[in-house]
Amino acid sequence: MCVDVPDPSLAGLVPALVERLPELLDEVRLALEEDWPDYAHFLAANREEVGVAADAALNRLVTLVTSSNTDGGVESELFEQIGRIQWRQGNDLTTLLSAYQMGARVFWRHVSTVAVEHDVEPRTVAALAEAVFLFVDKLSSSSARGYVLEQSEAAVTRERLREELVGLLLSDRADRAAVQAAAERAEWPLPDELAVVLVEPDSPAAHQALARLDPSNIVFSRPPLLGAIVPNPSHRNLRRLATVLRGTRAVVGVAVTADRLPASLHIAETAARLQRCGVLVDDPVFTADHLDAIIVHRDAGLLDALRARVLGPLATSSPASRERLSETLLAWLRHMGDRRAIAAELHVHPQTVRYRLAKLHELFGDDLDSPSTRAQLVLALAWGPPQPSRPAPRAIGAGPVGATATDSSGPGC
Repeated sequence: MCVDVPDPSLAGLVPALVERLPELLDEVRLALEEDWPDYAHFLAANREEVGVAADAALNRLVTLVTSSNTDGGVESELFEQIGRIQWRQGNDLTTLLSAYQMGARVFWRHVSTVAVEHDVEPRTVAALAEAVFLFVDKLSSSSARGYVLEQSEAAVTRERLREELVGLLLSDRADRAAVQAAAERAEWPLPDELAVVLVEPDSPAAHQALARLDPSNIVFSRPPLLGAIVPNPSHRNLRRLATVLRGTRAVVGVAVTADRLPASLHIAETAARLQRCGVLVDDPVFTADHLDAIIVHRDAGLLDALRARVLGPLATSSPASRERLSETLLAWLRHMGDRRAIAAELHVHPQTVRYRLAKLHELFGDDLDSPSTRAQLVLALAWGPPQPSRPAPRAIGAGPVGATATDSSGPGC
């Protein structure tokens, strides 16, 4: 780009351009007013500082023409900072770069006019043109670099602050004031209600689904848990969420206030365990729709104890007979003794139902007439037949949410 022998006329070019600086800056300001009023205001408010910078830029321009050194120097640092400010103020980068291009056109008109007035050689005028637009390209690149760096650093900071917020939201020890302060630092408006979503950490489909969630959701990874915190889980939002999560075997917790989120998480963990065991088969599972099953199965040891006690009269029957009597007893409870409805559900003759009910009354006696006993029988039978004895279950949340259950009667199911 640089000329082999500096054109002597270049020596008088800078002083002549400096004389035109007030006119040049006024023209740039007027050109900015329509589409970039903020930049025009900045130029008017900082006219003296801008003039000093423009003076330095003119000298830099001549240096570019007469030297192969294209180092941006101080200008690169200055315009990188401008790019960073652009991001902090929430402005679009293309707006800034368009303003640069417009300013370059105005600047070149004045440079070319002065060059012609000073009889600058055509070869040098061409070098000047190249220098002007190379200079603007470098400044644009510096601003773009600053914009991207600030964006990346802001994203890292935001993620760190959101991780801190998640830690507080899922902690039983955090008070509302601490959570509110953390939410403000993370620039996340604390909603009236929120819900936790859990997915299997080893599922690629689950990771893809989390990536598709709206940015208002906070995705978190706290091994062995992987999921998201969903703000304001209205019916409409949950329906949209179901579409995104379908096929991932996700679990959506009950909508609660921020201070109750840890309890909702425990319920979701229980539901995830029951999903792996085959007790809950929805995909995704919305815990609000299965609170009865979650309550019954939350402590497998207690459920086993209940079944052992209230279904004790069936213990003397053979396994096949016990299964038939159990399903008949559940149908009897469900249909409130309607034998025709029981026969239709079990696909047996009403006489068979009559025989089985007589056998049940023989085994249970007057207990079948007790409302309390009937309620306990429903709890014992409504979620499947009695399971064989098993080791005591691990504490809720002790097992990895993403583990695969191979036996629905295994520990913790």
